[in-house]
Amino acid sequence: MTQRKAGISSETFDEFLAGQGLLESCEDHALKEMIADQLAAAMKEQGLTKTEMASRMKTSRRQLDRLLNPTVPSVTLDTLRRAATAVGRTLRVELV
Repeated sequence: MTQRKAGISSETFDEFLAGQGLLESCEDHALKEMIADQLAAAMKEQGLTKTEMASRMKTSRRQLDRLLNPTVPSVTLDTLRRAATAVGRTLRVELV
């Protein structure tokens, strides 16, 4: 077992996560959580129930639940676009 000396490290948190092989999954989870939070806020703002939202998206309530659950990682651009349209928003994807 490798021991680390106590003290201040110059390693950033991102570098630590990358070293552990966790950076990509943490970024994915954070992005999914932000999207889910934005959709939930837009639904609340408009007084939409999950059933009404699913109907607007032309999908099942179960599919909407997966979209709003940040622990479910996979989501398609089409699903995101339909969700954005259902709450009167547009989806913008950028590479930065």
